[in-house]
Amino acid sequence: MPDVSVCIVNWNTRDHLSACLESLRAHAGELELEVIVVDNASSDGTAQMVADQHPWVRLIALDQNIYYAAGNNVALREVTAPNVLLLNPDIVIEPGSVQYLVTFLEEHPRAGAVAPRLRQPDGSIQLTCRSFPDPDVVISEALGLSRLFPRSRRFGKYRMSWWEYSDEREVDQPMASALMIRKAALDEVGHFDERFPMFFNDVDLCKRLKDAGWEIWFTPEVQMRHEGGASTRQVRREMIRASHRGMLVYYAKHYSGRTCPVLYWTAVGLLKVGLWARLVLTLMRGR
Repeated sequence: MPDVSVCIVNWNTRDHLSACLESLRAHAGELELEVIVVDNASSDGTAQMVADQHPWVRLIALDQNIYYAAGNNVALREVTAPNVLLLNPDIVIEPGSVQYLVTFLEEHPRAGAVAPRLRQPDGSIQLTCRSFPDPDVVISEALGLSRLFPRSRRFGKYRMSWWEYSDEREVDQPMASALMIRKAALDEVGHFDERFPMFFNDVDLCKRLKDAGWEIWFTPEVQMRHEGGASTRQVRREMIRASHRGMLVYYAKHYSGRTCPVLYWTAVGLLKVGLWARLVLTLMRGR
């Protein structure tokens, strides 16, 4: 049995994926890795590259793009290891990082997932952890209070802008760009909800893990390099719409009937206004 099953969903990021796979092979250490790549019908030769240059990887080449959540579920149905590492193809692993995450889960039996610190290619820290987007968070963001008072734990709650990413702590929802999940926890709460094809599927998964009593952690003790947005920036306008649709579905699933109706509908209204504002700005910028 492998120690870690690595799941990577790819769409038209051939060169990034190749670098990611090379780093996995170089820095696995003594771990036995099972690497599963699901290619969402890329047109850049990704599938052929994996077959030719990385024959040790299990490649599942799809004939259509089924997007992130469903693509990951294809891989998750095949995993055999007790630990599952979700990776974006534009991640580069650093020495010892995967081993540390495995050890962390072994030493924290109630930890359902743990995320490393991610850095931009220029070395700057990516702000990858957020709180759950409760109605008060949406209102603070819409009113600009989070930008006026970024160091406030109340108004900077969503983006955790008061925090320096310098200590190990429990968090609500780290990005799934690099996220180690205990397979037992995943088996308990289920795989990705495919009603969130691109965005908020990881938020929903973290919410279900938390609701089931599992802890989710961030650690700065290891880090990985992350390009960020290698696939999504190719279709920026579509991704803005997909992000807001995901948020609205998330709200209907987790807050409708479970929170104050005034707060709920205020948050939903602000989300809809925010969508049109972002689309108008994107059109004005010509992107």
